[in-house]
Amino acid sequence: MAQKTFKTVDEAKGLNVGDTVKDFSAIDLHDNTFTLSEALKKGPVVVIFYRGQWCPVCNQHLKNLQDSLTLIYDKGATVIAISPEKSEFLKRTVKKTHASFALLYDDGYKISNQFDVTFIPDKITRMKYNTFLGANLKEAQTDDSERLPIPATFIISKDSKIVWRQFDPDYKKRASVEDIVKNTP
Repeated sequence: MAQKTFKTVDEAKGLNVGDTVKDFSAIDLHDNTFTLSEALKKGPVVVIFYRGQWCPVCNQHLKNLQDSLTLIYDKGATVIAISPEKSEFLKRTVKKTHASFALLYDDGYKISNQFDVTFIPDKITRMKYNTFLGANLKEAQTDDSERLPIPATFIISKDSKIVWRQFDPDYKKRASVEDIVKNTP
């Protein structure tokens, strides 16, 4: 059987400002279905990709968002955070971050692939995540490929166009609440 080839962190480029986002849906940690087109009827959608409940930088980022969520909601926006982790692991994220916005399970990496943020960390990095941070990537995610999304933020306007993005392969660099608020139409 031929081995699948996956993008490296440097090959994933992310969707660009001006790109149209195709409709998608995903299940949240309460088994409810979130559909992008339905959310866009109400206003812009802030889409955040994060690596998982095991990532301390992701947890801090989600906590910061939660602490200032009303500033984003005041702009009429919906906030969703997407991870390749299954529901039981999304629940761990909520325990760590107190996130009240939708956390979605990206089954089969469909959404992160659509946004071109999916990549495969090198073998040593995956070992570190699994050993030192307890990521348990093979069990927590759709398959055993151990792929991850680049932590990125996209703001999608009501017409399904990306109006702003924060995309950086350096997982420590994240969108600030101030940037999200300033760039939400």
